[in-house]
Amino acid sequence: MHAVCTDPPYGILEFTGKELVKLRAGRGGVWRLPPKVGGSHRDPLPRFTVLTEEQLQHLRDYFRDWGKLLLRALVPGGHVCVAGHPILQHHVQGAMTEAGYEVRPAIMRLYYSFRGGDRPKNAEAEFPEVCVSPKGAYEPWMLFRKPIDTKTVAENLRRWKTGALRRLSTDKPLPDAIQSGRTPKREEAISNHPCLKPQHFMRIIVRALLPLGVGTIFDPFMGSGSTIAAAQAVGYTATGLELDTEYFRLAEKAIPRLAELYPDFNGQELQMDAICRTGQEQETNQLALVLADHRVRYKVSRRKANPAPLVKKQ
Repeated sequence: MHAVCTDPPYGILEFTGKELVKLRAGRGGVWRLPPKVGGSHRDPLPRFTVLTEEQLQHLRDYFRDWGKLLLRALVPGGHVCVAGHPILQHHVQGAMTEAGYEVRPAIMRLYYSFRGGDRPKNAEAEFPEVCVSPKGAYEPWMLFRKPIDTKTVAENLRRWKTGALRRLSTDKPLPDAIQSGRTPKREEAISNHPCLKPQHFMRIIVRALLPLGVGTIFDPFMGSGSTIAAAQAVGYTATGLELDTEYFRLAEKAIPRLAELYPDFNGQELQMDAICRTGQEQETNQLALVLADHRVRYKVSRRKANPAPLVKKQ
């Protein structure tokens, strides 16, 4: 393989058979099934904050072992692009370093998400101006590279066709922050996978991973098939692997339909045209949706609390 692009399960917990049954039944489990906001249904999100230290260690062990196995299949200089989460990013980067990869600058997918910004649970009225974490506005896509086996990147490019990233054009390098949007409804109508990524972003990323436009892209956690669809749209060869039978069958049908969307967009630019419904108008609507929240009237007590003594008298 010449490059990998994937959105793997985190904590390994949320995509176990038990948790998938709960998700498909709408009963939650590790998946947070949020209510409507601004008249729009919010997508289910895995609650990574509930992972125990034992589960986090399992996460690190898993990605270290996975990275080692993957290293055997990659040619020298091959890049691995892994979708991440801000609070788990450092665990994955540490594990992949142990596996033998070089950590490269991550690419930030900028979009307004529903992650974060919540008030303290069951204490909203007591702390009306407090949020537990910042409101999510980005998703890190971590980059790793298998070490080159030549003295220079240029030599590695000549020998293996890898070791670098493909520019948008001769005078436009790939940026480390890409303005994105939530997955368009026309794509969600094709695939109802909970982690479906937008073709706009995926085509930019997938295209960049083969610096000379030659080689094979691999997605070992294929899920919805969005990576494979993006590769097909760009004109690359790609291979996908999926453990869940239902998701695999869904991807088989979704991949050609997703690849056929936006025939004039192959990831060489950062923006699609207006027909593809990405750009400033969608971002403005998206921001309005995320910020739309019913105003809650809180009764705040004006009484002065009696502070507890720092040291108890014996």
